[in-house]
Amino acid sequence: MPLLALAAGLIVAGCGSADKSTSSSPSPASSAGAGQTIKLSADPGGALKFTKTTLAARSGKVTLEMANPSQIPHGIGVDGNGVDVDGPVVGPGKTSTATAELKPGTYEYYCTVKSHHQAGMEGTLVVK
Repeated sequence: MPLLALAAGLIVAGCGSADKSTSSSPSPASSAGAGQTIKLSADPGGALKFTKTTLAARSGKVTLEMANPSQIPHGIGVDGNGVDVDGPVVGPGKTSTATAELKPGTYEYYCTVKSHHQAGMEGTLVVK
């Protein structure tokens, strides 16, 4: 019987005040210190392009996280306004990331495989 009472107490404790933890907007502490992550993907069909050609971010620490569902190796990089950061080239099923402190302005993101970038695997990142 004491074990049943303990289990019931744990269940009730775990159910308390769901309204406080399910906020739809980020808390100031989480958005200020941690930065933001923007997710995108290489074309899953193998074309030399990303699934998104335009991205938007707030100024500060920004991480571009590119999933690679393609059979072709790809990477992610960002360039502009004095920033030039390249993430690693990754194979199928892996993720490449590039993180930088970005000021307001326009940046280019691109595949870090040189021939892919030259073939037009790039996009525009607008930071406000």
